[in-house]
This record gives sequence, C-alpha cells and structure tokens, in this order.
Amino acid sequence: MLPIKDTIQSRIFPVITFLLIAVNSVVFFFELSLPSNYQEQLLHTFGLVPVNVSIIDPVSWIPLISHQFLHGGWWHFLSNIWILFIFGDNVEDRLGSGRFLFFYLLGGVAAGVLQVVMTPGSPIPSIGASGAIAAVLGAYFLFYPHSRVITLIPVFIFPWFIEIPSIIYLGFWFVMQLFSGLQSLATVGGAVNGGIAWWAHIGGFLFGLFMGFVFSIGRPAYSFYRDEQFPW
Repeated sequence: MLPIKDTIQSRIFPVITFLLIAVNSVVFFFELSLPSNYQEQLLHTFGLVPVNVSIIDPVSWIPLISHQFLHGGWWHFLSNIWILFIFGDNVEDRLGSGRFLFFYLLGGVAAGVLQVVMTPGSPIPSIGASGAIAAVLGAYFLFYPHSRVITLIPVFIFPWFIEIPSIIYLGFWFVMQLFSGLQSLATVGGAVNGGIAWWAHIGGFLFGLFMGFVFSIGRPAYSFYRDEQFPW
C-alpha cells in the first residue's frame, strides 16, 4: 500500500519539513559521491551500531543523531522522504516549526535507543530517518485520527486508489512493525532483520504517540480539511 496524500490541509508553510528533506537529500547525494569503501566507513562511523554504544561514553551517543540522516540506497531514501513529505507538514502545523524540529530529532533518538536496547550485541549499523519519521506518524495518529490517507493499491497492473482512515492505516502499519520486531528477536543477537531496524520504528511511533501531547501543549488543535474527493 503506497500512500499518495492525506486529506488534512496544513495552515502553515512546513519550513522544517522541507528543511529536513533538503538536509537528508544533501547527505544522501554526498554518500553517493563517495567510493564504496568510504561509504562503508561512513555508515559504520556515523550509523548507529548497537554494540558500539556505551552509556559511559558520550562520544558513542553521537550516532543517535547522525544515523537519522544516512540512507542505504535509493528506495530507502525516497520512501522515507515521501512519507515525511505527506505527514510531516500536518504535525509541524500542530506543534509549530520550532517544536517540530526538536520533536523530530528527539523522536529519532528515542527510536535509536530502543533499537540499541533490543539488539545490544548487533554489529550492524542502523541508518535512516525512519525512526524519526515513525515519531511523526505516531503524532499524526494522535492528532488526526479522523483524517484519511489516499492510498494506491496495485491490483495486477491496474492502480486502485482508496481512502483509508488514518487510524486504520497507521494502526495497521504499527502492528506490522511490532510483529516484525518480535519476529526479529529470534535472529542471532536480535540483529537488524532484512535490513530494517524494526525496533527503531516501534520506538519512534510510541514516542510520537505519547510525547506528541506534551509537545503540543499550548498549540491550537484545529485543522482544515480538503473535502473534495481525491483532491489532487
């Protein structure tokens, strides 16, 4: 299921959402410019390698931030950027731009911490914005359960567009992450399974769901709808 857009109209220009997209893009193209051996070194230095993280070594905490801006390939990069583009503007609208930036980065840190806790012996670097974006999805789930997500479902070769309530779309997404995360614990050391850091997704979503309210204190809670069907 590929989300195309949501039905909530943002009231502000999402400057931080676009800034995050720009920074991720610059870093990704920098990665592509490097020879493969330097790319590997970059990912192991600034990616989040659970076995390298020590509570008594503050330097080892730096990847909790830096890993959020690294990606492992075009699909990884484009899928994260697309999800942030669809859902980030509304959460930024609800929180305000300054709070949203702090919320996003802290959500990525929380996602990384849970990944480290659940896979402490893993030597595989976790990279990508998906943990921070999962926090955005958790906040969206909290703020806009009445929204709908216009979703592309390919049926054989024919595209099928349907509107799915966000509470169902994101709820199903979280259940799938939780199922996959529990399944990954059966691997040796609970390492990243299939190249995906499931526990980072779970940690980010739960952070957004529970901390979204705290970050939204004092902010207006209304939004504008796009009422027309399939508003392109």
